[in-house]
This record gives sequence, C-alpha cells and structure tokens, in this order.
Amino acid sequence: MKESIKNVLGQSSERTQVRLAGWVRSARHSKGLSFIDLTDGSCLSGIQVVAESSLPEYAEHVAPLRTGCSISVDGELVASPGKGQRFEVKASRIILIGDVTDDYPLQKKRHSFEFLRTVGHLRPRTNTLGAVLRVRSAASSAIHAFFEERGFIYLHTPIITLTDAEGAGEMFRVTTLDPLTPPTTENGVVDFGKDFFGGCAHLTVSGQLEAEVGALSMSRVYTFGPTFRAENSNTTRHLAEFWMVEPEVAFCELDDLRLLAQEFIQIIVTSILDRCAEDLAFFDQRIEPGLLERHRKLIETPFAHLTYSDAITVLEKSGKSFEHPIRWGIDLQTEHERYLCEQHVGGPLVVTDYPADRKAFYMYRNDDDRTVRAMDVLVPGIGEIIGGSQREHRLEGLRTQLARHRLSEQEYSWYLDLRRFGSAPHSGFGLGFERFVRFLTGMENIRDVTPFPRVPGSAGF
Repeated sequence: MKESIKNVLGQSSERTQVRLAGWVRSARHSKGLSFIDLTDGSCLSGIQVVAESSLPEYAEHVAPLRTGCSISVDGELVASPGKGQRFEVKASRIILIGDVTDDYPLQKKRHSFEFLRTVGHLRPRTNTLGAVLRVRSAASSAIHAFFEERGFIYLHTPIITLTDAEGAGEMFRVTTLDPLTPPTTENGVVDFGKDFFGGCAHLTVSGQLEAEVGALSMSRVYTFGPTFRAENSNTTRHLAEFWMVEPEVAFCELDDLRLLAQEFIQIIVTSILDRCAEDLAFFDQRIEPGLLERHRKLIETPFAHLTYSDAITVLEKSGKSFEHPIRWGIDLQTEHERYLCEQHVGGPLVVTDYPADRKAFYMYRNDDDRTVRAMDVLVPGIGEIIGGSQREHRLEGLRTQLARHRLSEQEYSWYLDLRRFGSAPHSGFGLGFERFVRFLTGMENIRDVTPFPRVPGSAGF
C-alpha cells in the first residue's frame, strides 16, 4: 500500500521499507546516480529520492525521468545529509507510471498566476495552488466541526429555486424551454408556467431563506454549499460560482450573532494555524509577509464594534481622501472598510445598524425606521468577510418590507407563513468561503483560491 509523503516525513526514525507514489518536480541525473524531487500533494514539502544506476531497469524507468512524470518508489527511509530535509529515500526500485510526452507547461520555477489560470487542470501541482487547496480543505473540515460541536444541524438547502433571496435579480436562469421557440402567453411573454418547474427557476444566490425554515423548527442550522450570482464583474473579488457558509439561529438577536461570528472566525483561524502550519509559513514568506502575525493577533483580540453612523463619522473626520465620497446612506466600499479596521481600530471590526434603504427586505427594522439590525464583520487585508442580520420576524413588519421592495406576497407566501405560525426572533450570517480562503492565505485574486473558477466569459476545466 502506498503511503503519503506527509506521513513518511512525519516519522520519528529511519525505516527499512517505504513505498511512495507521486509526480516528479525535478530530476537530476549524474554519472551513476539520480536525484529526484518527488511530491504527491499531501504536503508542501517533497521528498528526495536517490537512485543508483545499478537499480533494476534503471535505463528504462529512471534515466528518462523529468518534471511531471508520475512514478512509484520502493526504498529505505534514511537520514538525509542535505540541508533542509530530515529524511530521503534510498530507492530499491522505481517504476515510471506516466511519462511526459510533450513539453510540460510547469517547470521548477515561478509562474505567474495569470499563466497558471490557462492551465487550470495542472496548476494544483504547483506549490502555491497545492497549498491553497490544502488550506481550503482544512478550513472546510474546521467549519463543519465548529458547528457540530455547538449543536447545529447541517441543512442541505436547494440549489434550484423560484425565489430571489437577495431581491437583486442577478440570478442564472434554469430552464428546459427551447430558447428559439419558447411557449408564450396571450401577452407575448415567455410562459414559464410550462417550464420544467412550473415557474421561472434560477440557481440560488443564498440558502438563507430555506435555512430560516430549519432554524424555526430545529433552532440551530447551517448551510455550506455552492451559490451563484450573474453579476458581470471582472474583479479580483468576484466569482459567478462560489461557496457560502450560512448559519441561522432561532431565539438569537443581533448582539448574540455578533459574538457567534467572532467566535467562528477566531476558532477557524486557530485551527488553520495548527493544521496548516507549513502552508501558512509558505504564504507568509512568498505571498503576504506578516500574514502569520496578523492571524495570531486576530485570535487574541476581541473584535471592535461601531454602528454604521459612528463609522461614517470616523471616516468623515479621518482627513483621508477616498475615491468614493463619504456621506450617511452610502454603501461602505472596500477602501472604507479597510481604513476602519486597519487604521482606525487596528484589527477586526463589526459594523452594525445599516441604512434600511441599502439592505435586503428580510432585515429587522430598528425603531428609528431608517436603519436595520444588520452587521458586517471587517478584517484587515480584505474588508467585509461576513454579512448578517437579525431577521424581521414580525408579520406586519415583513409585509411592509415586501411592499417597499416591490416584492410579491404570493411569491413569498411560505416565508410569511413562518411569521404566522410560531414566529420567533432569529438571526444569521453569510460567509463567502472563497473570500475567507483569500484572507487565510493572503492570495490577491479570488480566482486563485478555488480550483475551477467560474467568471464572466470563462467556465473551462
């Protein structure tokens, strides 16, 4: 049975027999001896394999080796005389499994991230993307553990929906109708009543509304799945397909939610510091110097808190010339968010009580009738990383909000029923998982923290 390089490097002593398989990062052949840098993706480090020319089938399986080949190795795990490596493998047999038949795009050098996106099927073999995917996997596992340990139910919410959770209309349509000759009504518009789902269906932008169903029956639930947004944005911050973590908690008001969000971020970052120490050290050295210090400070520091109105006052008095002018009622932009958390408070910040006119219909309206119980968690280097709110649990309040946003009561009838039948205060937040991975790794472009980015004009691989 093959072992992982990670497990082998974690051994406490030499061993007489190991069996590995992986890909050649580099191969150096000299007279009578070959040195092979082998990786299998289980960790950042590769392991050096030393092969003597006296090995069986050396000319057939070892001499041709070059970057990209896949091989299996049997041998002895011995102490390495070289610097920076504890062990190496003295090979007793090497088998060439997959040769490289053409020019291999990845060499043992730095490639630009722009180039690597053109070879998305190979880029996980690089140090950086491999480290990203290991952090991403560890973060996923830590998120599930966080909620399970706190009694949350993992709820699988639908990907296909007839409801726009955000009310923004930036949704991908799902249909089986012939786009050239769709059925139409007497008024000449497309008759989606004859479509597969009996209405105009879309890919979901959020599992929140369905999560509220779960929370108002099981108290604590969370969703963690793919969501979609048809926003034509070619930026370093946007994807058309992304994953969302969305807890929803009954009998929970905004202050409780704020504390849950802080605990969530601090616990997950702590877990990644422990489980992905080698990968984070790589990011700290190669991608964002100071990353480790920033993470350690985050887990030790209570999150600051400002209301939106106080945040606007801080920005107005900052004396800083922002690209987007400051006035009460604006959407805070990334430059504003980063100033507040990086320069004003010097760490994570929760901003609450946003203007009602800038927020979604489902948020609880404050007594001032111009703000809602919403919150954004801002972190250095990123800005907003979590958005959440206390939900409007009062029937008449929700009906008023639907009318203000020109949304159909009939379409949201089931959502109104939750307010008719045993309603209770409840709150929840959403964490864009790719944005969180950007924060964890220091990667600049969100397209480089997901294995297969979906963006305008591109859905390859």
